[in-house]
Amino acid sequence: MAVDWSPVFISMKTASLSIFITFFVGLFVAWGIVKMKNDSIKIVLDGIFTLPLVLPPTVVGFFLLWIFGVRGPIGKFFIDFFTVKIAFSWSATVIAAVVMSFPLMYRSARGAFEQVDSNLLDAGRTLGMSEWKIFWKVLFANALPGIISGGILAYARGLGEFGATAMIAGNIAGETRTLPMAVYSEVAAGNMGEAFNYVIVIIIIAFIAIFIMDYLSIRKEKQWK
Repeated sequence: MAVDWSPVFISMKTASLSIFITFFVGLFVAWGIVKMKNDSIKIVLDGIFTLPLVLPPTVVGFFLLWIFGVRGPIGKFFIDFFTVKIAFSWSATVIAAVVMSFPLMYRSARGAFEQVDSNLLDAGRTLGMSEWKIFWKVLFANALPGIISGGILAYARGLGEFGATAMIAGNIAGETRTLPMAVYSEVAAGNMGEAFNYVIVIIIIAFIAIFIMDYLSIRKEKQWK
């Protein structure tokens, strides 16, 4: 029996778009939190942004379905004004991947930013650099290894997302059936051989992600020595 490669393509397409969104949103949200002076607001926002990391994925998926479902505030708006159904579509797989992978990108970027010596930022200001230029030339440049690691982890998380995807996107063959969903479907159907093929693909992709992250980390350590 030939292997159905559509879950691989759907997962890669979903993870690629989700990391593009997650990377930049997580980056600038982390920057905003680091710059924030009010500790109380910072703690509350940090808790909200980190919540998907500690909640069960099915709970996150429930809230996403409540928001983007046909009767949800955003889902109903898109149906009424654009005749676009979000829930149980490929867009829903992207939304689930973004929400579930965002905390990893956000926390990695925030941790990397906080490790940058604040004296470097002050030096940039004394030289007349704008805050935007300080961000890219000083903060981002010095925090790059941690940011890249966060991006790789977020990509892998988006690729392996299951619970929230099952709730908001379903398991539609050729449309929303990602690799984790394909593994579940094949096991449920008793097709262990096909499930094993998908598992091997996921393991290979995950290993490559870890290898790249470790390589960049070791390379950066050598540059500091």
